[in-house]
Amino acid sequence: MTTIPAPNSPVARPSRRTSRGNWELYGWVFMRASGVVLLVLIFGHLFVNLVAGDGISAIDFGFVAGKWASPFWQIWDLLMLWLAMIHGTNGVRTIINDYAERDGTRLVLKLALYTAFTVVVVLGTLVIFTFDPCPVNSPASLLPSFCTA
Repeated sequence: MTTIPAPNSPVARPSRRTSRGNWELYGWVFMRASGVVLLVLIFGHLFVNLVAGDGISAIDFGFVAGKWASPFWQIWDLLMLWLAMIHGTNGVRTIINDYAERDGTRLVLKLALYTAFTVVVVLGTLVIFTFDPCPVNSPASLLPSFCTA
C-alpha cells in the first residue's frame, strides 16, 4: 500500500543551502525602499533634463558640464548611479540564486555580476567627481566654446 503525505506537510527540498538568515529579508526590504527612491531620482532627472529646460535638443556637453559644476547634481547623479546599480545587482543575484542549480555555476555568475557592479560603480563615480570640461593645457580646438584657452 502506498501512503500519500498530507497536503500541508513540508516538501523535501534538494540539498541546496537554504538557511540564509535575514539576508534575503533585508534584500527584499531594500528592493522596495530603493525602488521608491529611484522613482523620485529618475523622474526628477528626467524632469530637469527634458521638461524644465529646452528639451532634448539642449542636452549636450555644455549642459552636462554646467550641471556637474554643482555639488547638488553630482550627489543626485551619484545616488541615482549607486542605487540603480545596487538595486539591479540585488535583483540579478536573486535570479542567479533561483535558477542556477549548481554551486559552481552560481559562484561564477555571482563573481561576474559583482565584478561588473564594481567596475561600473567605480568608473561612474570617478567620472562624476573628476569631470573637468576645460582641462588645463588642452588644445583650444578640442575645448568647448565656453572654455577659455
